[in-house]
Amino acid sequence: MSKNEIFADAFNFLIYDGEQVIKSEELKELDSTEIVLPYGNEAGEPKQKFRDVLKLWSAKQDENAIYVIFGIENQDKVHYAMSVKNMLYDAMNYAKQVENAKKSYKKNKVKLSEEEFLSGFRKEDKLLPVITLTVYFGAEKWDGAKSIHEMLSIKNEKLLKFVPDYKLNLITPESIKEEEFDRFKTGLGMAMQYIKHQNDDVAEVIAKNRKFEKLDRDTANLINTVTGSKLEFEETKGEVNMCRALENFRRQAKEEGREEGREEGENNLLKLIKFLIRDNKQQEIEEITTDERKRQELYKFYGIVTE
Repeated sequence: MSKNEIFADAFNFLIYDGEQVIKSEELKELDSTEIVLPYGNEAGEPKQKFRDVLKLWSAKQDENAIYVIFGIENQDKVHYAMSVKNMLYDAMNYAKQVENAKKSYKKNKVKLSEEEFLSGFRKEDKLLPVITLTVYFGAEKWDGAKSIHEMLSIKNEKLLKFVPDYKLNLITPESIKEEEFDRFKTGLGMAMQYIKHQNDDVAEVIAKNRKFEKLDRDTANLINTVTGSKLEFEETKGEVNMCRALENFRRQAKEEGREEGREEGENNLLKLIKFLIRDNKQQEIEEITTDERKRQELYKFYGIVTE
């Protein structure tokens, strides 16, 4: 997710329905460590949090400069307090912007009014917006809260009007419609599609989508990691063929199934022979080597489960 093209793809899907507004070359890596002092108390204990990925988007649209801080948090499990976690990250970043302004004015000996000196922030100063996106790599539905209000114990509308809400920006495979996967322009979309269908008709989905014939290695590794699949890829010029890998996996699974079946059959036969030896039934031992019907009758008689 730290790759600019993947990062941009995720936010273009979230904000612009897949339109390529955010360009990968317009993104700059930022320090993902958020350190901030308790507001208004320099002697307080610093707080430190680590984001997964943090980038600055710097672009020009309609002759206007745009500066936005984007953050991504990756989840392979549902986090039931994700709204609080992301809200804290964003708040700490805003506090850090205020703190940086204060340090800059102090270093450059900029004269501030009494009111401005109180916060270290001038009246005309502006903050860069911070948008945090959670990308969930689980096949199951995200059943956690998607806002602070959903986490609160009260439903009183009059009270809630005075409680600021925080909405969770979220991308989950389960919530993406089939026609929406094409809005992704990188392998992220194919990874999400595979994850969504991993427990049902993934083979059919792959067979219908020729994009899976040329998948980059990073996406293939992501699919294997988050789904627990054991697909073996044949790499050609940095690309892998997911269709072929899945077919090889299915063939291997069948062979392992047959082998397990043979082993189970042999184990059951040994159990039966031990019972017959115990009961001194020499004739039956000779019969079961050639008579399948007799063998099944004896399995049933001695309570040996064969299915």
